This record gives sequence, structure tokens and C-alpha cells, in this order.
Amino acid sequence: MSHSLNEKDINTNGNDFLDGENIHESNIIKQDDDDDYITPPDGGRGCFGYNYSWGVFLNYYKTNVYVGQMSLLSWIGSICVSLFFIIGPINQLVIQKMGYKYMLATGTVLCSAALILASFAHEVWQVFLSQGVLFGIGASFVAFPCMGAPQQWFSERRGLAVGLAFCGSGVGGLVISNICNAIIKNLGYQWALRIVGIMTFVLLSIATCLVRPFGDVRKTGGRGKIISWYLFKNPMFTVMFFHGLITTFGYMTPFFLLPSHAQSLHLNSWVGTNLSAIMSAVNAVARVFTGYIGDKFGRFNSLFICTFMCGVCCLTIWTNVHNEATLWVFAILYGFFGGGYVALFPAVQPQVVGLENISPAIGLLYTTNLFGYLFGTPIATALINTTTPPSYLYGALWAGSTIIVGSLFAGWLRILKGGFKFAKI
Repeated sequence: MSHSLNEKDINTNGNDFLDGENIHESNIIKQDDDDDYITPPDGGRGCFGYNYSWGVFLNYYKTNVYVGQMSLLSWIGSICVSLFFIIGPINQLVIQKMGYKYMLATGTVLCSAALILASFAHEVWQVFLSQGVLFGIGASFVAFPCMGAPQQWFSERRGLAVGLAFCGSGVGGLVISNICNAIIKNLGYQWALRIVGIMTFVLLSIATCLVRPFGDVRKTGGRGKIISWYLFKNPMFTVMFFHGLITTFGYMTPFFLLPSHAQSLHLNSWVGTNLSAIMSAVNAVARVFTGYIGDKFGRFNSLFICTFMCGVCCLTIWTNVHNEATLWVFAILYGFFGGGYVALFPAVQPQVVGLENISPAIGLLYTTNLFGYLFGTPIATALINTTTPPSYLYGALWAGSTIIVGSLFAGWLRILKGGFKFAKI
């Protein structure tokens, strides 16, 4: 009986994975055991979401609570998002020791506690430790199981499945941004943090019960190394690594800074709050739509187009924002193409490394996000503050330039996968 992974999308461009090593001869996957092969059933259950509403708190903090400390405050969102991926290098080891259920349970407690503790903070460093560091670490225990599960359960419809799963964070941003703004106006920012903390506990508890892996660590954990350096022998993986590393230096900058940009233009406070919400809503819809389009017309093609257009939007539209209308145009277009990037980056990963290496690959690929999300927005903020009054032109140029460079690696990845031919890749 012949054996196959039934993973149709694994690299077939003439180069065997791992520089000549046959994938079926690894010390994890054995040919003589049918149970060692993973056949995605194109079905599954469970979804998750985390939100993009930090911009609401950042705007309130800098104008009402920690006035004149914008440079310090910008580090809080950056460290939080970057720490989403802090367990990246040892992701496979953590999954092996804890399993999805206990990872999610740990993240649920840490995220909820972080938001509630932040409500009692009186200094920036206390917000940094709670809403930044503690929440970021907790989110890392939530993020990796929720990124890995939909990749494992689907093959033909993987783009759509990942888009649906990841749209939770966009929906969260839409809903939570407005909830936070309403609570801040009526009860104060401290109660906003406490109520959102309780909501986080309830919603993540549901995710803990629903999210499950397909297969086990032996099937999806590669060679069982703590850090799977052998993956870099795959040229496509290396290119994808640098794609993620560079793109993330600019990707979150608009989400974090547009509310402040709106305020600098002296627009109604409603605009600043709802910019984040609308961007998140568009982002959520785009993750599903572009995931579906990726399945139909090629995930590698779609990843390059979406990433490239994110950079183009920053360089051509955000740099020319001088009124509310242009700000909304940028927010909607960037939210759309940004959603495509978020959905398609994980969707192509099994096609690059195969499902049998997906856990360590996720860990290493999302480790790249740590550096970009940690330093990207603070660098943009520093550039913005080089002039008086602050000029958001420099932040837009920074974000657009880094994303455009990152998109070139996405184009290179597409060429490695399918050459220069015009086809579904």
C-alpha cells in the first residue's frame, strides 16, 4: 500500500525538503506506519479572537492620564504584541509539555489578570508590566494553539479556514473598541479595563474548551528539537522567515497610531475611536475574503499582492492624509489588505514545510514578529516626534517602506514555489 501525506501543497518545485533529505525519512515520520501520516479532513471546530483596541487606551492615556509620555506609552502596545510570540522558539516543547488545553487555560488566566491589574496602575511602568508584559505573555499561550489548529484541520479550504479563525481578532477590535470607549466615558478607564478583563476570561474559557489539535506532537512536531534550526535548510522557509521579520516592523503602526493621528488633525474624538473599530471590521471581513480568494487563485499569489498593497497604501495615501475623508480611505484600504496578510501568512506555511513540521515552523516564523512588533511602532513614533508639531508623514514612510521590502520577499517566495509562470500558486 502506498503512503502519502495527502498534503497536496507541499513544495514540489524540484527541490526535496531539507536540502535533499526525503521528508518521509525523518526520524519523526516513518513509512511503515499509516498512523504517522496526517490527512487533513477539511473540517474542524473552534475559533478565537483577540482585539486591536489598544489604540483607544493609548489615546486616552496620553491625553488624560500620562500626559507628555507618548514615547514611553508606545512601547506598551509594542511589547504586548511582540510578546504574543515570545514562546515561538520553544513552541513545540511547550505544546508537548502542556498540550493545547492547558496552554489556553494558562493564557486565559494571565490575560484576564493583566487587564484587571492594569486598572489599579498609577505609573507608566505599572501599565507596562501589566497591560504590556503580562498580557503579552498570556496572549502567547493563547495565540499558538489557535494559529496551529486551523492549519492542521484543513487542506483544500485552508485559506478560508484560517481567515475565519483569525477574523476573531478583527471582530474583537470592532466590538471592544466601542465598548471600551463607552465605558471610559461613563465609568472611567479603570472600569473599562476591569470589564474587558472579565469578558476576556469568559471568551477565552470558551476557546479553551473548543480549540483542539489534529494529530499529536509526534506527527506535527518535526524532529522534536527545542529550536528546529534544520528548517532553514529549506530555502522557501528561510525566505518566508525574512518576509515575516521585515513586514512586521511596519504592519501594526497604522493600527496603533491612527487614533492619535486623527486627534492631531483636530477631528471629533468619535473618529479616533471608530477608526480602530472600522479598520478591525474591514480587517475581519478581509481575512475571510482573501483566505477564500487565496484558495481559488493561489495563496502565494494573494500573499504577495496583499502585502505589497499594504505598503502602497501607506506610501501613497497615509502620507497624503490631511482631512477626515482621506483618513477613512486609508483606514479601510489598509484594513482590507492588512487582513489578507494576516490570513495568508499562516495559510501558506504548511505548503512550505509540510504538516509534519508545522509546530516548530509556526514557532520560528512567528518569532520574527517579536522584533518587528517590539521596535516597529516606537521607531515610527520617534520619527513622528522629530518635528514640532509631530509629523505623521515620517511614520507613514517608515511603515510603508518596511512593508514594501517585506513584500519583495513574499514575491521571492512565490517565485521559489511556482517560478515566473502565471498560474495558481
